Amino acid sequence: MNATCSSALLAIDQGTTSTRAILFSAQGEILAARQKELKLLYPRKGWVEQYPVEIWEDTLWACRGVIAYAQKNNIKIAGIGITNQRETSVIWDRETGEPVYNAIVWQDRRTADRCLEIKKSGHEPLITEKTGLLVDPYFSATKIAWMLDHIDGVRTRAENGELAFGTVDTFLLWKLTQGKAHTTDITNASRTLLFNISTQQWDAELLRLFNIPASILPNVSDNVACFGETKADQLGAAYTIGGMAGDQHAALVGQGCFEPGMIKATYGTGCFALMNTGRSHTISKNRLLTTIGYRIGSDICYALEGSIFTAGAAIQWLRDNLGLLTDARQSEAVARSVPDSNEVYFVPAFTGLGAPYWKPDARALITGISRESKSAHIVRAALEAQGYQSRDLIDAMESEFDHARSSGVLRIDGGMAGNDFVCQFLADMLERTVEVPQVMESTAWGAAALAGLYCGLFGGFDDISRNWVCDRRYKPQMTENERHKLYAGWKHAIKTLLD
Repeated sequence: MNATCSSALLAIDQGTTSTRAILFSAQGEILAARQKELKLLYPRKGWVEQYPVEIWEDTLWACRGVIAYAQKNNIKIAGIGITNQRETSVIWDRETGEPVYNAIVWQDRRTADRCLEIKKSGHEPLITEKTGLLVDPYFSATKIAWMLDHIDGVRTRAENGELAFGTVDTFLLWKLTQGKAHTTDITNASRTLLFNISTQQWDAELLRLFNIPASILPNVSDNVACFGETKADQLGAAYTIGGMAGDQHAALVGQGCFEPGMIKATYGTGCFALMNTGRSHTISKNRLLTTIGYRIGSDICYALEGSIFTAGAAIQWLRDNLGLLTDARQSEAVARSVPDSNEVYFVPAFTGLGAPYWKPDARALITGISRESKSAHIVRAALEAQGYQSRDLIDAMESEFDHARSSGVLRIDGGMAGNDFVCQFLADMLERTVEVPQVMESTAWGAAALAGLYCGLFGGFDDISRNWVCDRRYKPQMTENERHKLYAGWKHAIKTLLD
């Protein structure tokens, strides 16, 4: 796009480890980007928090940077889309906008005992039927309840209507509109354990179960809507926020997965695979999550999701905690320096095991170490774990939805999608083609595309699909015997951990 192009789209991509603003052309070309790393806090074992004010300040800084670029180059911003780390929970004062506590991050496990109590009380089947989710600290409800019960005066203030709850999308929207909009989108709402995905409303029975007052909850909107307008004193002009979706749902849109059976997987801090299941939904028999993919007017799409809590974070751990790498990008060369992992397996369950096991109290395990083992074997095992964990998810999806098997393709994005070793190992272990798009920022592009639908840059999904272009394609090369042997070793490692 040249500098005199009339319209572009601004995406706010607020993730677990960084906050970014990206300016896209209508064709998905990245025109400008600004990013800032975000600090994670670990006040106790299993606790993970962030400073909400830092999230907001970083968002302002990033947006102002790309807006300045747009103004300098005479580019009109047609609209803003927001995407965010899901389940991370914030409660703030309606008058001042000040958070009552740090943001409790989706990785946080402090409510594991409370979740176990709920399961033992026999409530999980009802919760799953209504929400499509399992009872786990991962989701927002027990995080909200913890803040209400453990921070002095918060429950009383909430019941008096003084406080507001939101996931990060809602908190940023509130700030961007200076308190005019207390709204979330349907995908983020569907990740709270409080939203009924059949009635598509907050569920009164679940609110009673978790002891959460309805007054703190945001309004719920489609993914394409007028969420509000920014204020000129913040971003220099009034920009319409026309699209909003949780990060994995935005990536589903950005990857053009609009047909039932299409699957995308995002390999970032964790890995999240979503499969489009169309307009109807069923509860998984394999402990996958049933969630809302997106809703635009009367057009609703459901999805099956497999959640891996640790993907790229395992490589960060090898770098930061063990010192095996000085840069995460070295991992591919180190892995290739040995012919195989020498039967070393790395189960990176630092914050529990996600789908399909759902063991919040599980912890990481490295097994198969011998006198011959080198640091390179451990690095390779950490990368190979992404293929094994993904196969756990894809096998479960295929067993529940025939369209997944017939599609035969996995579209991937995220930081680890830039690692050729990981991509090829995924193709080999899954025995399916892996595709990496030209626009690697699928999550941000999905949020921008939703805003583009609202402001009229796109007439529908077909316009978005036409912009999806494959950059790299990986086909299976491994023999069936080798695939079977390697995966059997992984299942043995999992069994060792669970035992």
